[in-house]
Amino acid sequence: MLLTAEFPHRRAGTSAIERVIAAAGGIILGKETQVRLALACLLARGHLLIEDLPGVGKTTLAHVLARSLGLHFQRIQFTSDMLPADILGVSIYDRDGGGFRFHPGPIFAQVILADEVNRATPKTQSALLEAMEEHQVTAEGETRRLPEPFFVIATQNPGEQVGTFPLPESQLDRFMLRIELGYPDREAERSLLMGTDRRDLLATLEPSMSPAELVEAQAEVQKIHVAQPLLDYVQAIVDYTRRTSDYVAGLSPRAALALVHCAKAWALLEGREQVIPEDVQAVLPGIAGHRLRLAHDSARRIDVGAQLVAAVPIP
Repeated sequence: MLLTAEFPHRRAGTSAIERVIAAAGGIILGKETQVRLALACLLARGHLLIEDLPGVGKTTLAHVLARSLGLHFQRIQFTSDMLPADILGVSIYDRDGGGFRFHPGPIFAQVILADEVNRATPKTQSALLEAMEEHQVTAEGETRRLPEPFFVIATQNPGEQVGTFPLPESQLDRFMLRIELGYPDREAERSLLMGTDRRDLLATLEPSMSPAELVEAQAEVQKIHVAQPLLDYVQAIVDYTRRTSDYVAGLSPRAALALVHCAKAWALLEGREQVIPEDVQAVLPGIAGHRLRLAHDSARRIDVGAQLVAAVPIP
């Protein structure tokens, strides 16, 4: 059995992280767990997918994260008539220079808000694949590096809604974490109804973390210790998804790495120097939920994370 005792709190970067959480909590009411998961994803250098019904705050959360981190960001509104060049950029003939000059698209920013990403066609969605995996884009035969750090925060509406295209498995696997916001509880919704408009609050939001502090916090995540028994637990979870007949396909090695990295970031947020099983269980639903597809049809939505926690015992 792994030890679950508290470890000494880390001080480097924690005050900046707490400021980000507090700033986000003042705008996204009653969703501290989702905010912390989203921040853990970004601290682990992953890309974030926010899926839920329209109007529950997906885009607002993405804006809050981008502004709070103090990074240059671009918002891309995905539509059915969008083309890959609208994201990557295009070369336009320069009459003064006598040649074609490349005009970078909105992908050349540190934080990309891909709003309603599943409203674009699969061809346009694929324009994000190379950028998300290799932090570079190849346009018109030339490869160009993207700025660092580089994050994609994408929002999508449920697939059963009109005008949506399903994200291919290859792209879903590139999102480290998927979260859902859900409806606010009664108290949070009352505060929302009585308070200042969220757009006005966003307009006044100042960065809570500098780029240097973000890089420092990401470095701290890499120093979080992962014991061998904890890795046994992660491998047991991954192996179970590959052996069981419940899913069409099991978790990939990329998913296993995402589970470890995100659990380390969650441990940092909790003030620990070592990952414990509860850290893995906290991020597991967000890691596995969008990667695992049930082999049998089911009319009800199944919590894949809870299913895996129940099925795989802690070593």
